[in-house]
Amino acid sequence: MAIRFLRAGSWLLILFPLVLNAQGQLTTKSKKAIELYNESDNYRVREQYDRAIELLNQAIAKDKEFEEAYFRLGLTLKNKGDLHKSSEEFEKGLSLTRDPRKQNGYRYELADNYLRVGNYSRSLDFLNQYLNAEKTAGAKVDMAKIWKLHAEFSLAHKENLSYQPQVLSDTVNCFPMQYFPTLTADNQQIVYTRRNGRGHDDDEDIVISTKDGSGRWTTPVSISDRINSTLREGASTISADGHYLIFTLCGSKTYGRCDLFESKKTGDSWSAPLNLGPLVNSVAWDSQPTLSADGQELYFVSDRKGGMGGSDIWYSRKDSTGRWIKAQNVGNVLNTKYDEISPFIHVNNRNLYFASNAHPGFGGLDIFVAEKVDKKWTTPVNMGAPLNNYEDQYSFFVTADGQRAFYSKDEIGKKNNTKLYTTPLPEQVQVHYYSNVVKGKVRSKQSRKPLQALVELYDIGKNERLSVVQSDSISGEYTMVLTQGAEYALYSTCSGYLFKSLSFNYASGGRQKPIELDIDLEEMKVNATAVLNNIFFETDQYDLKDKSLTELEEVVRFLKENPLIRVEIGGHTDNVGTVPYNLLLSQKRAQSVANYLTVHGINANRILQKGYGPHQPVKPNDTEENRQANRRIEFKLISF
Repeated sequence: MAIRFLRAGSWLLILFPLVLNAQGQLTTKSKKAIELYNESDNYRVREQYDRAIELLNQAIAKDKEFEEAYFRLGLTLKNKGDLHKSSEEFEKGLSLTRDPRKQNGYRYELADNYLRVGNYSRSLDFLNQYLNAEKTAGAKVDMAKIWKLHAEFSLAHKENLSYQPQVLSDTVNCFPMQYFPTLTADNQQIVYTRRNGRGHDDDEDIVISTKDGSGRWTTPVSISDRINSTLREGASTISADGHYLIFTLCGSKTYGRCDLFESKKTGDSWSAPLNLGPLVNSVAWDSQPTLSADGQELYFVSDRKGGMGGSDIWYSRKDSTGRWIKAQNVGNVLNTKYDEISPFIHVNNRNLYFASNAHPGFGGLDIFVAEKVDKKWTTPVNMGAPLNNYEDQYSFFVTADGQRAFYSKDEIGKKNNTKLYTTPLPEQVQVHYYSNVVKGKVRSKQSRKPLQALVELYDIGKNERLSVVQSDSISGEYTMVLTQGAEYALYSTCSGYLFKSLSFNYASGGRQKPIELDIDLEEMKVNATAVLNNIFFETDQYDLKDKSLTELEEVVRFLKENPLIRVEIGGHTDNVGTVPYNLLLSQKRAQSVANYLTVHGINANRILQKGYGPHQPVKPNDTEENRQANRRIEFKLISF
């Protein structure tokens, strides 16, 4: 199944009647009350709660002092979800017993009940009584200590942040249940899981809705007949460009109960799903994936052996051949001995959101966020109220600009009636590094036909490749995510074409607007030219700046991959200063680039260098922006 998590402590509900009965004889002498009491459990264990409750009430009517019947009635009402009535019955039973062990059993259940309805003070009272009286260590004591952290945290964080939850339209919320939303980086498509009914084993499929010209979500449709089947397809994640999907499939074709599968989109068609294999999947339960923006890193949830306990977040990435490496646990900064589920890695690849029932929160599953700093995760931070409360929250998605979130939750008072919601994010919980989308088509400059090209993004300050995507072979479309906080070089390469070099300076703060940018590649022919946009010099200097290294290595790589071509490195300036000075400066700059290439293995006979000074401007020298465009290094193909 695609959704699977166990609220911490709920397994204890089955065990408590056995514990209490093992302590001795029942407190009633009424044979009829005992008969009704025993019969009720046949219905309770089959989840026929109404009949079990009816029988237990009949047993209590036979003997108002029948303490064990009150406890079982409280448990049954709890399993049904009626926590208020459950607490009433537990309180009655507690008042009847003087057995210290039984008293602590009641305190434990009452502490849990009051935590689940947000009565934190009352819960804390019972937790303190329970922990003070309980002298043996064990799972129940550990759980009670977690609940105490929740109660104390909740009382200390009563202030609500400025969340403004809003349910999405009935167009999207048109199924009995819908959950695990994920959006493409441009926010134009939403992919989510829909369940055909409200039963635990009802069929699940993946659907997609697209924004129309008015910005409204259209009627959701099956993402693909090649992906959805008679099996259960659930929690999914889609790459930033909407062309790579990883999803959960439960049933056959799996190593365990549920496995992760992948599918790739070309044009409008999705490929047949493939299992990610035993390096990612296990013989246990694997689900709830989330992809980095470029599809190179994967986080997911598993209850396999080797974790911290319960459901943990695991991690894998692609190697240089594009294969997923062996998954590893993300560690105990994020994972606890209880449940961590529904991770979401923001497109900035720094912020990881997830749900946990053990990190300090408001009870149940809360949404937390951690930040990756120097490749290590910071301590998770609770996202605050009223987003988080005493109910379970999970499947949280944050848009690229960090300003809005999408998530799923049960409607108030309606169990198994999950809908999709959205909310603006309060400033104090927004990401520190905003992201922006660059999208467009890669085409041949001459024929205008779409190209399947490699598009790579580098942080030129660190000379580090951050992501790589391929443009669609049919449409030529690509989508790339740029995150505020760095200067970027973007390269597009395709066999038979000169590479294209683009530059984006996002080092300064503030949000950037999405960019529509078509990339036209020059066919490889004599006199074909490419501007090297990421070669940098100090003003009036010809020594290469360190951040030119990324571009220089790209040129070296291109020349080594095409060993027969000869090129000219041309230096150009604006018209500020004298012509002789600019001619000499442009020549020395071209020579500096040529020297780097020869030092790094390119035969000097393949490289010419020439300074053109101000004589070949690409724009009028009438603004600083235009003059900057004229100050450039060009790469021209002489022969091949």
